[in-house]
Amino acid sequence: MPTIKEIKNRRSTIESTSQITKAMKLVATVKLQHTKDRAQNSIPYFDTMYNTVTDILKKSMNVNHTFTRESNEGKIALIVISGNRGLAGGYNSNVVRALTSEDAEVKFDVNDTLVYSIGGKVRDALKRKGFQIEKDYSEWLEDPDFEDAYNISKEIIADYKTDKIREIYLCYTFFKNTVVHIPRVLKLLPFTPDDIQADMHKDTTIINRSAYKVKRSEFADSENLIMNYEPADDEILDMIIPKYITSLIYGAMTSSIASENGARMTAMDNATNNANELIDKLSIQYNRARQGAITQELTEIIAGANAI
Repeated sequence: MPTIKEIKNRRSTIESTSQITKAMKLVATVKLQHTKDRAQNSIPYFDTMYNTVTDILKKSMNVNHTFTRESNEGKIALIVISGNRGLAGGYNSNVVRALTSEDAEVKFDVNDTLVYSIGGKVRDALKRKGFQIEKDYSEWLEDPDFEDAYNISKEIIADYKTDKIREIYLCYTFFKNTVVHIPRVLKLLPFTPDDIQADMHKDTTIINRSAYKVKRSEFADSENLIMNYEPADDEILDMIIPKYITSLIYGAMTSSIASENGARMTAMDNATNNANELIDKLSIQYNRARQGAITQELTEIIAGANAI
């Protein structure tokens, strides 16, 4: 059984830890309010751009362009967004699990994948699993803007056009609400008929067409329309696809950061509650040990007095 001093020291240590976790929760809460607003403000553009471009290319599969043409040259590019720091619950591990678990939606071969990491945690985790880290943009994660996303997409598209990579995937964490964060893997390029997914967010309320007062049935008649380009299709796609890639990367970064802060706030709240429960148990244990010591001292004093 631990002594009174050991119990007191342990309780003091946990109280200090509780103060730290409480402070981290407050910091994460403040950051969450800011990043949540940025994520929600970027989502309409994020979703509209995705649906517009996929709808255009859905009707233009006969166009012979670099962004719609499948190739066997090069490797697969994987853009992965996670956090630079831990203490965020399962946020970082969920991203890694979405890419490497046996039931992952998309399977990636470590010998056929180049990782473009945005976040130190996933970079280190994938590197340990044997993935090649082609480029690291972790320093841009703290306060990303649209220009950062543009610079990332510019380099990746350049690698795509030179056949260094043949496909581009994006893995990020979708921010649904403060406590629900969903890892997603989205194929960006090339576009093929099987890859067009018009309802990427069908399980969320973010891309809710009711917000635009439009129903899905109103789009039904446009499914078989032919897409005409003015100017030429090559010029249009060369202009719109980089903007499309940039908008998705930026939207994914803002959503991931909001998810990280939400996960950290929840984790620190749970840690603080657990610390408080443990402090209460140690306080009871300390009081019992102290009471036992006092009782023993009184017993010894009475026994000594009787002996005299």
